[in-house]
Amino acid sequence: MERLERLEAGMPILYGSDRMTRVPSDLADAFRAGDRLVVVQDTGDLLHIPRDVWDSAADAVTAADNAFRAMAATDQTAVTKFFDAFAARLGDDALFAEIAEANQADVAAARAAGRSVTRLELTDRMRADMVAALTIWRDLEPADDLIDTVDHGRWRVELRRAGLGVIGFVFEGRPNVFADATGVLRSGNTVVFRIGSAALVTARAIVAAALEPALMEAGLPSGAVSLVDSPSRAAGWAMFSDRRLGLAVARGSGAAVTQLGAVARQAGIPVSLHGTGGAWIITSPAADPEAVEAAVYRSLDRKVCNTLNTLALVIDGVEAHLPAALSGLERAARDRGANPKLHLVGDVDLPEVWWNEAPIKRAEGEIIEPVTESIPADRLGEEWEWEESPEITLVVVGSIDEAVAEFNRQSPRFIASLISPDPAEHEAFYSAIDAAFVGNGFTRWVDGQYALERPELGLSNWQFGRLLGRGGILSGDGIYTIRTRMVQDDPDQGR
Repeated sequence: MERLERLEAGMPILYGSDRMTRVPSDLADAFRAGDRLVVVQDTGDLLHIPRDVWDSAADAVTAADNAFRAMAATDQTAVTKFFDAFAARLGDDALFAEIAEANQADVAAARAAGRSVTRLELTDRMRADMVAALTIWRDLEPADDLIDTVDHGRWRVELRRAGLGVIGFVFEGRPNVFADATGVLRSGNTVVFRIGSAALVTARAIVAAALEPALMEAGLPSGAVSLVDSPSRAAGWAMFSDRRLGLAVARGSGAAVTQLGAVARQAGIPVSLHGTGGAWIITSPAADPEAVEAAVYRSLDRKVCNTLNTLALVIDGVEAHLPAALSGLERAARDRGANPKLHLVGDVDLPEVWWNEAPIKRAEGEIIEPVTESIPADRLGEEWEWEESPEITLVVVGSIDEAVAEFNRQSPRFIASLISPDPAEHEAFYSAIDAAFVGNGFTRWVDGQYALERPELGLSNWQFGRLLGRGGILSGDGIYTIRTRMVQDDPDQGR
């Protein structure tokens, strides 16, 4: 079989079995012999993977694959020792100073480029959460690998847990994910990372100062946790094209995660995608205004995937609930030393001050813009990525049922909360809403470590369909396969 050696501008490329795209001139000029071209069959995107990037990803997967074979003979006490050593090194002020210095360099570079640093900055709180996550994994009793036994008398069948294999993990610039994702070791897997270029300096420092020494101290193979040390986005495409992965996990921005998922799926790799977020809160006409204000306020302390994004007020209660909701939004903004930002669907009688212009704190700095802007009804599900100024969409609807219908139609079907004192309304809401996570108050509870005391690898929405056989919180100890073993006592047993 011939290998692709070059591309020519205008060369036709078939995708999706009946569609065609053409090679742009800049791709043709950049492509060299030994490079790879991934054609995304869903969209026709042409993804160029230079040879050195492909090799870097392949080397990391090879190390993780070799380590997975070795892990089968590794006692779980060594895994426990790793988590303990990793946590201790992150808690050591002298060692952590090296990591903090690297993170400051990443943060400074991101700010200079006008990029968000809300997820990138390794704060004292994030450091404490990392140590806490590793401590949870350290103290977690390994699950019994024997799930069930079917006894047939002279022979029996055992169902046993087993590691799934190499877990490929691409994530945005959040240093704390290192601690969360190493939890896959507890279920017998290994992991290979690709972190966004904005956090790569921090990642290298964590590996050098804490992770690799902890692996060595515990006696685990170094490839058990491998970093693809490349700033190129192509490294993620290369990793997710490697059929040795047992599972591909991606979290980050919606478009990038969707593309990565498509790359993995067409390579035959199971995927777990954690991209588009944004929670919805819906108010019942009978809701307590103080409960509405508290839910809005407590759902906007920072911008992450479980932050309030869309607020739907039922018209029969809007006179009391609108001032409460605006107050909660203003309180959240004051806590961050910023002004709020509101996107309005339809006609709502807002106080005049909400139509003024004010400084809105964006990643690129303060920008003078209207505090409130009108948007069309078909943008209810758009997720707002804000820096310091809390930003939401507000819509007034005719009923809870109308709000549920819009959620099911426009949202990523992720998080929904109903503020109501009526148990019957909550039961009807739970039955009708097509959401992975449903609550009756603030939305920020949706977190593996906070809610389930399990550090999470990501939170799955239902944008790409309901999940099979597991919850929407993906955690390290939940990634396993099941092997079936037969034990025959009678050598003459037959059917």
